[in-house]
Amino acid sequence: MRAYLPAMPPHIIERAVKAAFLEDLGEAGDITSQATIGPDAKAVATINARGVGVICGLECAIAAFSLIGPGLDTTRFVADGSMVAAGEAILEVRGNARNLLAAERTALNFLTHLSGIATLTRDFVLETKGTNAHICCTRKTTPGLRALEKYAVRCGGGHNHRFGLNDAILIKDNHIAVAGGVSAAIAAARAFAGHLVAIEVEVDTLDQLQHALDAGVAAILLDNMDQDTLARAVAITAGRSKLEASGNVTLERVAAIARTGVDYISTSRITSASVPLDLGLDISID
Repeated sequence: MRAYLPAMPPHIIERAVKAAFLEDLGEAGDITSQATIGPDAKAVATINARGVGVICGLECAIAAFSLIGPGLDTTRFVADGSMVAAGEAILEVRGNARNLLAAERTALNFLTHLSGIATLTRDFVLETKGTNAHICCTRKTTPGLRALEKYAVRCGGGHNHRFGLNDAILIKDNHIAVAGGVSAAIAAARAFAGHLVAIEVEVDTLDQLQHALDAGVAAILLDNMDQDTLARAVAITAGRSKLEASGNVTLERVAAIARTGVDYISTSRITSASVPLDLGLDISID
């Protein structure tokens, strides 16, 4: 079920956590804990699942408890990509109570948000079971969190589309309009990119699809087509190009889209419309 999970680079995690701390703690830090808890007080906390879902973001949570200051030890009970049940323990944190409470919200924000993306991705993937279609994310991500959110998609069993405008050429309808047509846009892209940069072209009609096939592109995005048109596009293509369906991809519709025979289904919903997984932190005196 779970796609291969590359390790998240530590510098990306550290940068995201430090930005979250700056937002939450400002310059003064957690003044409530400073006012009510002694500097040497100890505590034990457990992060538990309050609902069923796929866990993602443990490294971010652990980094939060590490970067906040000295005196905290963490023990994980599951791994990213694990399916958990309500009441299941995810992570234990033990040590300095002030630091624990100062990092609590940052750790939970990463865990609940990324686990929500992983969980919704899994729902989409399960709907396409038995087909050859892969669920992919898009560039519609939270600014500053794209690498983490795309990692969450992988934790849910999905696949990543391009990470940015700089790693692949995707010729969309506005490019085609300015360039003077599908064929002209593809020719210009090839002349610019050379043979090592992937080129995909978006089409809205079967006529545009034929132009793209005649040009020999390796991947074609079928934008906002109904199931019948998608099936016709698959038949016309006959394996000459990889086909990606996109636009109005809902959980209710994705199975029908997958059954048309497309290779990929991309949707922004898995990153932009997911509901955070309900996780809670319960604390006790050490």
